[in-house]
Amino acid sequence: MESTYRSLANRVQRIWEENRANGHSRVIIAIAGPPGSRKSTIAQEVARTVATLPDGPLITSISADGFHLSLDTLRTFLNSKELIARRGAPWTFDGDAVVKLIRRLQNSPDQIITAPTFDHEKKDPAPDGLMIGPEIQVCLVEGNYLLSNEAPWDAIAGLLVTVDHDIAIRRVANRHLKAGIENTMEKAVERTLNNDMRNGDFVMRTSQGRFDIEVESVEV
Repeated sequence: MESTYRSLANRVQRIWEENRANGHSRVIIAIAGPPGSRKSTIAQEVARTVATLPDGPLITSISADGFHLSLDTLRTFLNSKELIARRGAPWTFDGDAVVKLIRRLQNSPDQIITAPTFDHEKKDPAPDGLMIGPEIQVCLVEGNYLLSNEAPWDAIAGLLVTVDHDIAIRRVANRHLKAGIENTMEKAVERTLNNDMRNGDFVMRTSQGRFDIEVESVEV
């Protein structure tokens, strides 16, 4: 994937240079894809590569995982058991807050803006976990539903990451096992099939035709 990261980094720099020439001080790039496509890794590696480019922009990556509804919030709903079991589905995120953040990043580049992150140990968002200062010229925002054609996500567009179905299952199941969400591989695979892959199908179905670049996530 290293050549892909380099190619994407060069493209990010070109987009930034074009936008700067047109009087725009900050570029927002959305990266979407199903669970297991390694969106976070791609965003982080592209940001790392951009940072090594001569005269490259100051860049940061932001994950939409911080916009999960908290477990306490989910427990207030009558169907809380279903919501927690399907955590990661579109309706278990605060999509409006994601769109609001992206608009603030675009429209208020001279302000210090905070964004939530996700605490995997607590399995809940950490409010104000990330600070984006005025010096940041490019923001890579990654998340499952950023290119969805359904509201409120339909206000966003960018780059789509695809992944082989079996690779995605293996990656996500291993992640559930490592995080302690499930205690056996059998249960981890079952959870992946019943929740994450359903969410992934939604991502691919609602993102078609709404991206500028399509990148395949492969094993290395």
